[in-house]
Amino acid sequence: MDANSFKISIVQYDIDKKSEDNNFKTIQKLLDQSKHSPNLILLPEMFNTGFSSKPGLIASSMKGKAVKWMQNIAGKMNAVVAGSVVINENSKYFNRLISVFPNGQLEWYNKRHLFRMGGEDEFYTQGEERKIITINDWKFALFVCYDLRFPVWSRNMNDYDVALFAANWPSARNSVWETLLKARAIENQSYVLGINRVGMDELGEYSGNSMVVDFKGNVMDSLGNGVAGLVETTLLKGHLNDFRKAFPAWMDADKFSISIK
Repeated sequence: MDANSFKISIVQYDIDKKSEDNNFKTIQKLLDQSKHSPNLILLPEMFNTGFSSKPGLIASSMKGKAVKWMQNIAGKMNAVVAGSVVINENSKYFNRLISVFPNGQLEWYNKRHLFRMGGEDEFYTQGEERKIITINDWKFALFVCYDLRFPVWSRNMNDYDVALFAANWPSARNSVWETLLKARAIENQSYVLGINRVGMDELGEYSGNSMVVDFKGNVMDSLGNGVAGLVETTLLKGHLNDFRKAFPAWMDADKFSISIK
Protein backbone atom coordinates (compact mmCIF):
# COMPACT_ATOMS: atom_id res chain seq x y z
CA MET A 1 0.00 0.00 0.00
CA ASP A 2 1.19 3.50 -0.88
CA ALA A 3 2.55 5.20 2.24
CA ASN A 4 0.62 8.30 1.22
CA SER A 5 -2.74 6.65 0.56
CA PHE A 6 -6.03 8.43 1.19
CA LYS A 7 -9.43 6.90 1.97
CA ILE A 8 -12.61 8.39 0.53
CA SER A 9 -16.23 7.73 1.54
CA ILE A 10 -18.91 9.22 -0.76
CA VAL A 11 -22.40 9.15 0.75
CA GLN A 12 -25.19 8.79 -1.83
CA TYR A 13 -28.80 8.98 -0.65
CA ASP A 14 -32.30 10.33 -1.28
CA ILE A 15 -32.44 13.82 0.21
CA ASP A 16 -35.56 14.53 2.27
CA LYS A 17 -36.53 18.11 1.39
CA LYS A 18 -38.84 18.34 4.39
CA SER A 19 -36.50 17.33 7.23
CA GLU A 20 -32.86 18.12 7.93
CA ASP A 21 -32.93 15.66 10.82
CA ASN A 22 -34.04 12.82 8.55
CA ASN A 23 -31.11 13.54 6.24
CA PHE A 24 -28.67 13.56 9.15
CA LYS A 25 -30.05 10.19 10.32
CA THR A 26 -29.82 8.70 6.82
CA ILE A 27 -26.21 9.79 6.43
CA GLN A 28 -25.28 8.38 9.83
CA LYS A 29 -26.88 5.01 9.04
CA LEU A 30 -24.90 4.77 5.82
CA LEU A 31 -21.66 5.78 7.52
CA ASP A 32 -22.27 3.07 10.11
CA GLN A 33 -21.92 0.60 7.21
CA SER A 34 -18.47 1.88 6.27
CA LYS A 35 -15.84 -0.79 5.76
CA HIS A 36 -12.89 1.53 6.30
CA SER A 37 -11.96 4.56 8.34
CA PRO A 38 -12.20 7.43 5.83
CA ASN A 39 -9.97 10.46 5.74
CA LEU A 40 -12.67 12.37 3.86
CA ILE A 41 -16.47 11.99 3.88
CA LEU A 42 -18.25 13.57 0.93
CA LEU A 43 -21.90 14.65 0.82
CA PRO A 44 -23.99 15.98 -2.11
CA GLU A 45 -24.92 19.53 -3.03
CA MET A 46 -27.37 21.05 -0.50
CA PHE A 47 -27.09 17.75 1.38
CA ASN A 48 -29.33 18.85 4.25
CA THR A 49 -32.20 20.36 2.23
CA GLY A 50 -32.02 19.35 -1.42
CA PHE A 51 -31.61 21.85 -4.25
CA SER A 52 -33.88 24.89 -4.21
CA SER A 53 -34.08 28.18 -6.11
CA LYS A 54 -35.75 29.69 -3.02
CA PRO A 55 -32.82 30.09 -0.63
CA GLY A 56 -34.79 32.11 1.90
CA LEU A 57 -36.72 28.97 2.81
CA ILE A 58 -33.69 26.78 3.51
CA ALA A 59 -30.74 29.06 4.31
CA SER A 60 -28.59 28.51 7.38
CA SER A 61 -25.54 30.22 8.83
CA MET A 62 -21.97 29.13 9.48
CA LYS A 63 -23.02 28.63 13.10
CA GLY A 64 -26.23 26.87 12.18
CA LYS A 65 -27.55 23.35 12.61
CA ALA A 66 -25.98 21.82 9.50
CA VAL A 67 -22.46 23.05 10.20
CA LYS A 68 -22.66 21.99 13.84
CA TRP A 69 -23.79 18.54 12.75
CA MET A 70 -20.85 18.33 10.32
CA GLN A 71 -18.45 19.32 13.10
CA ASN A 72 -19.86 16.59 15.32
CA ILE A 73 -19.43 13.92 12.62
CA ALA A 74 -15.93 15.14 11.72
CA GLY A 75 -14.82 14.94 15.34
CA LYS A 76 -16.47 11.59 16.00
CA MET A 77 -15.05 9.94 12.87
CA ASN A 78 -11.73 11.81 12.83
CA ALA A 79 -12.31 12.71 9.19
CA VAL A 80 -12.90 15.81 7.11
CA VAL A 81 -16.58 16.15 6.17
CA ALA A 82 -17.48 18.11 3.03
CA GLY A 83 -20.90 19.03 1.62
CA SER A 84 -22.81 21.97 0.20
CA VAL A 85 -25.15 24.07 2.36
CA VAL A 86 -27.15 27.21 1.54
CA ILE A 87 -25.67 30.02 3.64
CA ASN A 88 -27.14 33.45 4.35
CA GLU A 89 -24.32 35.93 4.90
CA ASN A 90 -24.76 39.69 4.99
CA SER A 91 -28.17 39.31 3.32
CA LYS A 92 -26.62 37.35 0.43
CA TYR A 93 -27.26 33.68 -0.28
CA PHE A 94 -24.40 31.37 -1.21
CA ASN A 95 -24.37 27.75 -2.37
CA ARG A 96 -21.37 26.97 -0.19
CA LEU A 97 -19.30 23.79 -0.22
CA ILE A 98 -18.08 23.55 3.36
CA SER A 99 -15.22 21.36 4.55
CA VAL A 100 -15.12 20.65 8.28
CA PHE A 101 -11.94 19.27 9.85
CA PRO A 102 -11.89 17.02 12.94
CA ASN A 103 -10.63 19.93 15.08
CA GLY A 104 -13.62 22.06 14.00
CA GLN A 105 -11.70 24.13 11.44
CA LEU A 106 -13.83 25.33 8.53
CA GLU A 107 -12.84 25.88 4.90
CA TRP A 108 -15.30 26.70 2.13
CA TYR A 109 -15.92 27.43 -1.52
CA ASN A 110 -18.83 29.48 -2.87
CA LYS A 111 -20.24 28.03 -6.10
CA ARG A 112 -18.96 30.02 -9.08
CA HIS A 113 -21.29 28.83 -11.86
CA LEU A 114 -24.92 29.28 -10.88
CA PHE A 115 -27.43 27.10 -12.73
CA ARG A 116 -29.47 29.66 -14.65
CA MET A 117 -31.81 26.99 -16.10
CA GLY A 118 -32.98 26.37 -12.54
CA GLY A 119 -33.09 30.05 -11.53
CA GLU A 120 -30.07 29.76 -9.25
CA ASP A 121 -28.43 32.83 -10.76
CA GLU A 122 -31.42 35.01 -9.81
CA PHE A 123 -31.31 34.36 -6.08
CA TYR A 124 -27.77 33.31 -5.17
CA THR A 125 -24.51 35.26 -5.15
CA GLN A 126 -21.74 34.02 -7.42
CA GLY A 127 -18.50 32.87 -5.83
CA GLU A 128 -15.35 34.76 -6.80
CA GLU A 129 -12.52 32.61 -5.46
CA ARG A 130 -11.09 29.27 -6.46
CA LYS A 131 -10.49 27.05 -3.44
CA ILE A 132 -7.85 24.41 -2.76
CA ILE A 133 -7.70 22.69 0.63
CA THR A 134 -4.99 20.44 2.04
CA ILE A 135 -5.72 17.22 3.91
CA ASN A 136 -2.83 14.95 4.94
CA ASP A 137 -0.55 16.47 2.27
CA TRP A 138 -3.19 15.89 -0.42
CA LYS A 139 -4.55 18.93 -2.23
CA PHE A 140 -8.26 19.03 -3.13
CA ALA A 141 -9.95 21.50 -5.47
CA LEU A 142 -13.56 22.23 -4.48
CA PHE A 143 -16.36 22.60 -7.04
CA VAL A 144 -20.16 22.37 -7.07
CA CYS A 145 -22.41 20.74 -9.71
CA TYR A 146 -22.71 23.11 -12.72
CA ASP A 147 -19.00 24.03 -12.32
CA LEU A 148 -18.31 20.65 -13.92
CA ARG A 149 -19.21 22.05 -17.35
CA PHE A 150 -16.50 24.73 -17.26
CA PRO A 151 -12.96 23.40 -17.82
CA VAL A 152 -11.17 26.76 -17.50
CA TRP A 153 -12.46 27.28 -13.95
CA SER A 154 -11.46 23.76 -12.93
CA ARG A 155 -8.06 23.81 -14.66
CA ASN A 156 -5.33 22.15 -12.63
CA MET A 157 -2.50 24.67 -12.37
CA ASN A 158 -0.28 21.96 -10.95
CA ASP A 159 -1.78 22.86 -7.59
CA TYR A 160 -4.15 19.97 -6.78
CA ASP A 161 -4.23 16.18 -6.70
CA VAL A 162 -7.99 15.67 -6.56
CA ALA A 163 -10.98 17.63 -7.89
CA LEU A 164 -14.31 17.05 -6.17
CA PHE A 165 -17.72 17.98 -7.52
CA ALA A 166 -20.69 17.89 -5.13
CA ALA A 167 -23.95 17.83 -7.09
CA ASN A 168 -27.68 17.33 -7.46
CA TRP A 169 -27.32 16.08 -11.06
CA PRO A 170 -30.48 14.74 -12.77
CA SER A 171 -30.80 11.33 -14.41
CA ALA A 172 -31.78 12.97 -17.71
CA ARG A 173 -28.19 14.21 -18.08
CA ASN A 174 -26.44 11.21 -16.55
CA SER A 175 -24.29 10.54 -19.64
CA VAL A 176 -23.11 14.17 -19.49
CA TRP A 177 -22.20 13.74 -15.81
CA GLU A 178 -20.07 10.66 -16.47
CA THR A 179 -18.45 12.09 -19.62
CA LEU A 180 -17.48 15.38 -17.99
CA LEU A 181 -16.11 13.75 -14.83
CA LYS A 182 -13.83 11.60 -17.01
CA ALA A 183 -12.85 14.61 -19.13
CA ARG A 184 -11.90 16.71 -16.09
CA ALA A 185 -9.78 13.82 -14.79
CA ILE A 186 -7.96 13.28 -18.10
CA GLU A 187 -7.27 16.92 -18.93
CA ASN A 188 -6.14 17.77 -15.40
CA GLN A 189 -4.25 14.53 -14.73
CA SER A 190 -5.88 14.26 -11.34
CA TYR A 191 -8.31 12.07 -9.46
CA VAL A 192 -11.90 13.30 -9.74
CA LEU A 193 -14.69 12.65 -7.27
CA GLY A 194 -18.33 13.05 -8.32
CA ILE A 195 -20.83 13.17 -5.43
CA ASN A 196 -24.52 12.95 -6.34
CA ARG A 197 -27.91 12.17 -4.79
CA VAL A 198 -30.66 9.70 -5.67
CA GLY A 199 -34.47 9.89 -5.53
CA MET A 200 -36.99 12.34 -6.93
CA ASP A 201 -38.20 15.85 -6.18
CA GLU A 202 -40.25 18.48 -8.00
CA LEU A 203 -37.27 19.18 -10.26
CA GLY A 204 -36.80 15.63 -11.52
CA GLU A 205 -35.19 12.26 -10.86
CA TYR A 206 -31.65 11.54 -9.67
CA SER A 207 -29.93 8.22 -10.30
CA GLY A 208 -26.81 8.95 -8.26
CA ASN A 209 -23.90 7.51 -10.21
CA SER A 210 -21.47 8.96 -7.70
CA MET A 211 -18.02 7.89 -8.75
CA VAL A 212 -14.27 8.03 -8.33
CA VAL A 213 -12.31 8.54 -11.56
CA ASP A 214 -8.56 8.12 -11.79
CA PHE A 215 -6.09 10.40 -13.58
CA LYS A 216 -6.41 8.36 -16.81
CA GLY A 217 -10.20 8.69 -16.91
CA ASN A 218 -10.92 5.19 -15.61
CA VAL A 219 -13.86 4.77 -13.22
CA MET A 220 -12.39 3.19 -10.10
CA ASP A 221 -15.71 2.78 -8.31
CA SER A 222 -19.29 4.02 -8.68
CA LEU A 223 -22.83 3.58 -7.39
CA GLY A 224 -25.82 4.17 -9.67
CA ASN A 225 -29.30 2.83 -10.37
CA GLY A 226 -30.90 5.11 -7.80
CA VAL A 227 -29.41 3.14 -4.91
CA ALA A 228 -28.48 4.71 -1.58
CA GLY A 229 -25.10 3.64 -0.28
CA LEU A 230 -21.40 4.38 -0.05
CA VAL A 231 -18.66 4.64 -2.66
CA GLU A 232 -15.45 3.84 -0.78
CA THR A 233 -12.07 3.99 -2.46
CA THR A 234 -8.43 4.43 -1.55
CA LEU A 235 -6.45 6.95 -3.60
CA LEU A 236 -2.72 6.38 -4.10
CA LYS A 237 -0.43 9.40 -4.36
CA GLY A 238 2.48 7.34 -5.72
CA HIS A 239 0.45 6.14 -8.70
CA LEU A 240 -0.66 9.70 -9.46
CA ASN A 241 2.84 11.14 -9.25
CA ASP A 242 4.37 8.35 -11.32
CA PHE A 243 1.87 8.92 -14.11
CA ARG A 244 2.30 12.69 -14.13
CA LYS A 245 6.06 12.24 -14.26
CA ALA A 246 5.95 9.66 -17.07
CA PHE A 247 3.37 11.58 -19.13
CA PRO A 248 3.83 15.28 -18.27
CA ALA A 249 1.12 16.75 -20.50
CA TRP A 250 0.45 19.28 -17.74
CA MET A 251 3.69 21.05 -18.68
CA ASP A 252 2.21 22.01 -22.07
CA ALA A 253 -1.14 23.27 -20.81
CA ASP A 254 -2.47 26.60 -22.07
CA LYS A 255 -2.83 29.49 -19.67
CA PHE A 256 -6.19 31.14 -19.10
CA SER A 257 -7.44 34.11 -17.13
CA ILE A 258 -10.80 34.45 -15.43
CA SER A 259 -12.76 37.71 -15.40
CA ILE A 260 -14.87 38.12 -12.27
CA LYS A 261 -17.94 40.34 -12.77
